[in-house]
Amino acid sequence: MKFPLISVITLVFIIVISFFGLHVYSGSAYELNPEAILLPPSWANLLGTDRLGRDLLARLMEGGRISLTIGLFSAVVTSLAGLIIGVSAGFFKGNTDKFIIVLIDLFLTFPTFFLLLALISYVNASVWVIIVVISITGWMGMARMIRSESFAISNAPFIKILKIANVNSFKIILKYFAPILAPIFFISFTFGISGAILAESGLSFLGIGINPPQISWGTILSEGKEVIDIAWWLSFFPGLMIFIVTYSLINISDYLQTKTDSKEQHEQ
Repeated sequence: MKFPLISVITLVFIIVISFFGLHVYSGSAYELNPEAILLPPSWANLLGTDRLGRDLLARLMEGGRISLTIGLFSAVVTSLAGLIIGVSAGFFKGNTDKFIIVLIDLFLTFPTFFLLLALISYVNASVWVIIVVISITGWMGMARMIRSESFAISNAPFIKILKIANVNSFKIILKYFAPILAPIFFISFTFGISGAILAESGLSFLGIGINPPQISWGTILSEGKEVIDIAWWLSFFPGLMIFIVTYSLINISDYLQTKTDSKEQHEQ
C-alpha cells in the first residue's frame, strides 16, 4: 500500500486552517448580520451564512478547532490508558489480568454511545468534560489489543529470563515491550481521533454536546438540520469536514496496519 500522501496533506491543511485560519480570514464566527441571513455560498461569504447571518466558513474554522482538540486529547488519553492497562494485564498476569478482564467486560456490557449519553446527561458539557467522558468510554478496545500482544511478548524466552534475573519491570516494558507495541498504539491512536470526533459530533447533533457559545462541527451540523430544505450548505459543509477528517485518518491507519503486517511477515 502506497503512503497516503493526499490524506496526510488534506489532514494537515484542515488542522492549519482550523487553528490559524481565523487569524487571516476576515469573517467572524460569532458576529450577527440580520441582513445576511441564510445566504448561499458566494464571493462575499464563501460557504454561505446561517440563520443568524454568521459566516459559515469562520464557524467551521472555529468549530474545527474544538472538534480536533476533542479528538486529539481524547485519543491521547484513551490510547495511553489502554496501553497502560493492556500491558499491565499481559505482563503481570494472574490476579491483575483477571481484574482487568472483569473491568473491560463490565465496560463492554454497555453500548458505548448509550454509556456516553448516560454520563453526559449528568454533567454540563464542555470541551474538557466531553474529552473525559469519551476517554472513559473508549479505552477498552485498545486495552484488549495490547493485552493480547503483551501476553505473546511476555511468553518469549528472553522476557522470562529477564524476569528470573529480577530486572526492573519498568525497564523491561520500556525497552522490549514499547518498540513492539508502538505500531499498534499509533494505529489505535489514529482510529481514536476519528472515533472521538464522530462521538462528539453525535452528541452535539442530539443537542447534548458542546454548549453555546462554543461551537463544533457537530453543533453546526445540528443547527443546519432544521433548515436543510432551504439551506443545504449548513449541513453539507460540516458533514463534509467530518467525513474528510475521518476518511483521511482511516487511510493513515490502514497504511500503518499494512506496514506493521508486512514487517511481521518479513521477520517470520
